[in-house]
Amino acid sequence: MEEEKNMSLEPVKFKFTTKEKTLMVIIMMLMIAGIVVIWINYAHIMKANAEYELAYQQYQEALIKQEEEQERKRQEKLPQLTEEGIQNINHIYSSDTKRAFLTFDDGPSNNTNQILDILKEKNTKASFFVLGSNVEKNPEMVKRMYNEGHFIANHGYSHVYETIYQSPQSVLDEYNKCNQLVRDAIGEQEYDSHLFRFPGGFVGGKYADIKNQAKDLLLQNNIVHVDWNALNGDSETTRPTVEYEMQRIQETVGNKQSVVILMHDAQAKKVTVDALPQIIDYLQQQGYEFKNFYEIIK
Repeated sequence: MEEEKNMSLEPVKFKFTTKEKTLMVIIMMLMIAGIVVIWINYAHIMKANAEYELAYQQYQEALIKQEEEQERKRQEKLPQLTEEGIQNINHIYSSDTKRAFLTFDDGPSNNTNQILDILKEKNTKASFFVLGSNVEKNPEMVKRMYNEGHFIANHGYSHVYETIYQSPQSVLDEYNKCNQLVRDAIGEQEYDSHLFRFPGGFVGGKYADIKNQAKDLLLQNNIVHVDWNALNGDSETTRPTVEYEMQRIQETVGNKQSVVILMHDAQAKKVTVDALPQIIDYLQQQGYEFKNFYEIIK
């Protein structure tokens, strides 16, 4: 009995056949292979996730940079009147180098797109002293001026002397009315040119006292004014010719270093469109570099 008891306590030894051993090896190899496959797939997933996160981060950074660049360009097109800008206006007719400011009053009109086409072809920037009443009628043209890098300045709303020169406040009111219409046209509510041209010019006339008072009121509201010291003569006669305009350009530009040239963007001034390529060519031949008031109102 004791012997039988001792024998029952001995561990049971299993003997695997060759076939069973082979099967077990195969199963173990398959398990290892499965683990390897799972690990490889996991590694690929982790790598893909890391690449996705990196790509997403780079996309976000690029998007931020793009937005920052767009904001920078937007800010560049919003004139800011600084003390330097005021001094620049005060000395607009003085320069160490030859420079020319092409300015167009009274637009936009049915001639505006042709003027813009010529400026684009000539790679030249200009400044447009627009009338609010015409901005109201042709907002898309003002938008094009703005998009193509031209400076949109202010010529009041009505151009009716009895209306605009009722008082200094009426001058400011016309400025503000025109400015709001420009903002609406270009889709930029922060825009303010800070630059005004008095209809009829600042100097002299029956409204000289009102203009002088208005000049101070405008400056109190961060608005400066500018006239001109050269012109193409398109408002001096009812039927100017290209030859006449070229003669007046040559006479009034003379030997000046810095010229602010008065021209008109108005329905009746088609001859200005015809003369403009020659005016630009002439000024370039005389060594003038074209500027607009973005470089003055900083």
